[in-house]
Amino acid sequence: MSESADWTKGFAAISYQRCACCAHVQYFRRDFCAACGSPALTEHEAGGEGTVYAASLVCRAATPETRAHVPYNIVLVDMREGFRMMAHGDHDLAIGDSVEARFTAFAGGIVPYFGKAK
Repeated sequence: MSESADWTKGFAAISYQRCACCAHVQYFRRDFCAACGSPALTEHEAGGEGTVYAASLVCRAATPETRAHVPYNIVLVDMREGFRMMAHGDHDLAIGDSVEARFTAFAGGIVPYFGKAK
């Protein structure tokens, strides 16, 4: 299994895995399938489209590095590829909104950032 370049490594991409045995889709990179335990995983890059499952406006900084960004919106997004991920998003996002990912600087790195789909 080769690892894809994604935002956790400083690249503007969202990677996920699919199990070659049971077709389970998982967002958090593992050495095995969380559903069946198989090590036969393939790496894929998500297209960036999804639907907002939940949103929460953060008004208190968790760390000194995030203080400059307050307030910021954290969203859970059901991605078109079949996994759910947590990311940053526009303040006006609501449950059920169709969204698209872009990438932005945040606390010394880059993070996925969702806005309403056009």
